[in-house]
Amino acid sequence: MAAPAQMIGSSLSFLDAVERASAAAALNRPVLVIGERGTGKELIADRLHRLSPRWSQTLVSLNCAALPENLIDAELFGYEPGAFTGAQRARAGRFEDADGGTLFLDEIGTLSSQAQERLLRVVEYGELTRLGSNKPISVDVRLVGATNEDLPGLVARGRFRADLLDRLSFEVITLPPLRERAEDIDMLALHFARRMAAELGWPRFPGFTSKVQEQLATWAWPGNVRELKNVVERALYRWGDAETAVGQLVIDPFESPWRPTSSHVLPHAAPAANPPPSISPVDTAAAMPAPRLESITDLRGAVSAYEREILECALEKHRHNQRRTAAALNLTYDQLRHALKRHGLLGE
Repeated sequence: MAAPAQMIGSSLSFLDAVERASAAAALNRPVLVIGERGTGKELIADRLHRLSPRWSQTLVSLNCAALPENLIDAELFGYEPGAFTGAQRARAGRFEDADGGTLFLDEIGTLSSQAQERLLRVVEYGELTRLGSNKPISVDVRLVGATNEDLPGLVARGRFRADLLDRLSFEVITLPPLRERAEDIDMLALHFARRMAAELGWPRFPGFTSKVQEQLATWAWPGNVRELKNVVERALYRWGDAETAVGQLVIDPFESPWRPTSSHVLPHAAPAANPPPSISPVDTAAAMPAPRLESITDLRGAVSAYEREILECALEKHRHNQRRTAAALNLTYDQLRHALKRHGLLGE
């Protein structure tokens, strides 16, 4: 059996959720795990299984949102030959696969009403019927469901069965988002960074600069721990220097001056000679305070100084990538180089 994934954190809200999972693990009762994406619902399901009397049996997982509605019944409950087009031989479903162990149903709030009805029977009586069969099959499965939805709210809107929710909610463990676990961010970032440094073959992790540490602490982390892991690993991979502290984060990997601005592209359309930049020169200039008129005594000098500030701002925004800076300012590469040379910003 593979080693359990690590659960890292010292915040009270996180430790409370872990403690409740540990206490519920010993009981043969359904558990619901509620939390935003990336908060670690799969880790809690794994803990519930490993600390239970079923630890030596199988933990079977299924993402209910990953399958179309017409396949979810067959995947959960199995089918007999001829049950539907293409069913040439019998197949056991996930419940039978998990017999004696634990079945983890992620995104359980997306189940269709028909699947909810069949699930209710399994939870209540421990019996299921394969599609295309009338013969009941007994199963002994501990069910763990997870969702980022408000299940009572779905019940109120008629999208989830109240009687099924009653049977699934013996214990409900709600995981805190990372923004409510501020004291855990440094600990998690260091853990992910050390693992990535080892993967990259670095002799050690050189640490983060104070600027990066501040970014890590102040970002809202809408994708929670999973987003933090991606950002930290990407930072080390792109930094590429095992000797100096990592000084740059790329939180949005899609950031680019050539990022598409529309999801609709005309078929067979010829590409534009100069793709539109993601920001305009007006955007860049707008971020700079204009010189006050009463302080201007030399027009040419003021214009030159203001132009230099715009160039410096754009270079900093695009991490001194001159081609991206040129595109953002709607200049050709040669035009930008000429302007940088004029202001002594080439650094050559």
